Amino acid sequence: MSDWTDAARKLADEVTAAAPEWHDSVSSTPRHQLVPRWWEPIPDSYPFAWGLRTPKPDQQWAEVYADETLVTRVGALHADYADLSDRPAGLPTSSSTLPGLIVRMLHLLDPHKHDQVLDVGTGSGYSAALLAHRLGDKQVTSIDLDPYLVDAARERLADFGRTPRLEIADATGSLPDTNYDRIMATVAVRPIPPAWLDALRAGGKIVTTITGTSLMINADKHPDGVVRGHVQPDPATFMRTRRETDYPARLDHVFNAARDQPGDETRQLTGPIPDLWDDWQLRCLYELDTPDIENRSATRDDGSQLLWLLAADGSWARADSETKTIHQSGPRGLWDDLQRVQARWTAAGRFPLDTMTVELREDRNALIGPDGHWTLEL
Repeated sequence: MSDWTDAARKLADEVTAAAPEWHDSVSSTPRHQLVPRWWEPIPDSYPFAWGLRTPKPDQQWAEVYADETLVTRVGALHADYADLSDRPAGLPTSSSTLPGLIVRMLHLLDPHKHDQVLDVGTGSGYSAALLAHRLGDKQVTSIDLDPYLVDAARERLADFGRTPRLEIADATGSLPDTNYDRIMATVAVRPIPPAWLDALRAGGKIVTTITGTSLMINADKHPDGVVRGHVQPDPATFMRTRRETDYPARLDHVFNAARDQPGDETRQLTGPIPDLWDDWQLRCLYELDTPDIENRSATRDDGSQLLWLLAADGSWARADSETKTIHQSGPRGLWDDLQRVQARWTAAGRFPLDTMTVELREDRNALIGPDGHWTLEL
């Protein structure tokens, strides 16, 4: 393709089939100007590393206008500042989210003409661009903690005529204004910051995801001040909010202890090892019940499975389908916690998580099961 507009129109055709009101915004937004270069995983790298992607013009349209997330920053190194020789090995700290997910969230957000919209997590500026194209620049405020991201997005948006309000702000702190009709976040939070609930007008709507889970919620503010809504059926995951340049390092020191050593407690494995990647609903319930547990898994050549659960306090558990054993160590029984959550969900009929309702108050956030008897605090 010789012109980016053809590629953008093709992307719009793909991602707005269920949200046609956003077709013109997607087809009119030059994503390549917002994301000129990005990071891609280096295949078979060990330790895991990233390489810089700077596509040639004849390749750019197909790659930039794919429905894919483009990682723009790894650790503290943004792709804009990187050299081709750089090989960062950290976690992604900023990205341009796949357009299809942004459009799905915007469709749920359902902003109307004259609505004031807060876009939390400026990133590359893509979601702010879509909102500003449809609603007008004056209706959109976008915030990010990172000064470079805000400055770069402001400059790049202005290059194609978009001038929404962009501000440097901590999403979990004070907001630039105190009256919004819609709030959409492309960073994950837990709990929902009280400032968001206070700034949302009655009748307004929040669309966001919950830190550590794949749960997206869509909720409306009622006249009594409570924001009520539902979990959405499809999983969606965003980077969590942060105040530092990078996220905390992974728990390698705990994993080294848990890899193949005997635990303080050993017992027989009495059933299959849960797959916390494929069974994302169980993974979400476990995270909500027992937050910030890192899980790792492996499959041996003979097909046998291993699962490790790791906590920052040094607690760990290892399940091994070959030896049919569970090992646990540390102040907490992480395998016990997982089994308890799994058993309770099974007893409740393994209800789909999109049957859960959400109630957001400034002093309490809760997800409530369909029978009303299982409440999980955010």
